[in-house]
Amino acid sequence: MYYEKVEAGWNFDNSYPRLPKMFYSSQNPEPVTAPELVIFNSSLATSLGLNDAVLNNNDEAALFAGNKIPEGAAPLAQAYAGHQFGHFTMLGDGRAVLLGEHLSPNDERFDIQLKGSGRTPYSRGGDGRAVLGPMLREYIISEAMHALGIPTTRSLAVVKTGELVFRETALPGAIVTRVASSHIRVGTFEFAANFGTDEDVRALADYTLQRHFSGADFDTSTQSNTGLGATSDADRYLFLLQEVSKRQAELIAKWQLVGFIHGVMNTDNMAISGETIDYGPCAFMDTYDPATVFSSIDRQGRYAYGNQPPIGGWNLARFAETLLSLLHDDEDQAVQLAQEAISEYPKLFHKHWLSGMRAKLGLYNEEDQDESLIEDLLSLMKKNRADFTNTFRALTMNRIVDTGLTGVIRFDKWYEEWEARRGRQLQSRSDSQKLMQHSNPAVIPRNHRVEESLEAAVEHGDYTVMHRLLEVLSDPYAYSPDQDEYCELPVSTTEPYRTFCGT
Repeated sequence: MYYEKVEAGWNFDNSYPRLPKMFYSSQNPEPVTAPELVIFNSSLATSLGLNDAVLNNNDEAALFAGNKIPEGAAPLAQAYAGHQFGHFTMLGDGRAVLLGEHLSPNDERFDIQLKGSGRTPYSRGGDGRAVLGPMLREYIISEAMHALGIPTTRSLAVVKTGELVFRETALPGAIVTRVASSHIRVGTFEFAANFGTDEDVRALADYTLQRHFSGADFDTSTQSNTGLGATSDADRYLFLLQEVSKRQAELIAKWQLVGFIHGVMNTDNMAISGETIDYGPCAFMDTYDPATVFSSIDRQGRYAYGNQPPIGGWNLARFAETLLSLLHDDEDQAVQLAQEAISEYPKLFHKHWLSGMRAKLGLYNEEDQDESLIEDLLSLMKKNRADFTNTFRALTMNRIVDTGLTGVIRFDKWYEEWEARRGRQLQSRSDSQKLMQHSNPAVIPRNHRVEESLEAAVEHGDYTVMHRLLEVLSDPYAYSPDQDEYCELPVSTTEPYRTFCGT
């Protein structure tokens, strides 16, 4: 059974199946017993040009469960590989089906993917299903990230399947509809380089350039000043590596500036588009500590908060390796080109991070000692176990007593230096405060609040707690009184907060 496009507004134009067949397997979702719409993202639907009045009702749950396929869709599961905690393995969409690529009214292209929609050829023995809690978690966190201004995949809908999924216990099954600029990953290129030919890698690179960088101002005459005799064709692929590095540097800097910890920065979870993808064991840091880890499987702290920037560089090195055959016929010269390209990543990251930290402190201009001022504050926060978000919120609101650092002699000295520093710029204190308010979220999806909403939904069928949380998170820079209770810290406990790879 199919929808008419005029009803729901779907406008599919599927380009991914034009790649070599090795990159995907045609695959329909597995039907479920009793689909029930749990939540629908009306604002996202509207921005996509979809008909909210048609889709936002339980009669249409069959579509978001995979029981119905919209007209023009071409369902498939994507093949990819990746380094998981540093070890290479074959992967692929084991429990996700890409329905197709939807074109919005302004001709933006978006993948529409069902996650938890059943087994695929890449399931590796799994059941291909997902459970309600983690699917709602992805919805909450991805929408919070979008509101924070961080590039991210988003969630269009979550449905319950009416079936139980067996993990440690029997849990209610669910499917999330994920919307992304694409699902091309570093791991997609690793798959091509390890299991395909140079021409397969080239086909994927050409496709990626066309899909994500076709509007870029690319002039080969400015790209080939390497002294290594690179061709204009090779310059295109060097350009791809450089642009992906730029996007990742900016993305991870944005993560660091709000205390977001991805939790599983495997290469299959690094999207070439520069969007945050995969909200499994992610969480937001409360007490500032670069060693913070939440993921239950990250026992060595590989993906700790402070390690995220260098891991981004490590992942980019794996990406660069896949492109070597395209960069130059001579392997040594190809390696040199790749190394020069990715060596810019740490500098770009630092530039974005430092600029963002200046904004968090209300600084418009630049002084040489700014980084020392920032690092001194972070050191004080770590030593005194200050909350990351609330410290900057308190500084923004000029409520120093709420920083958790009042009475600390070194902080009193730091505060005087900061006030003097703000005085050495043309902008007024009012302008400085406005910059801080736009740069420091008043609220984040606190881990205890997320868990509270998931427990109410999964255990009691009460979605009001989640809807209230989403409403508060939808405008994190508002600094409104109704956000105050969501800024409160969790009750102190000796048990560390742990997250799991449920999504």
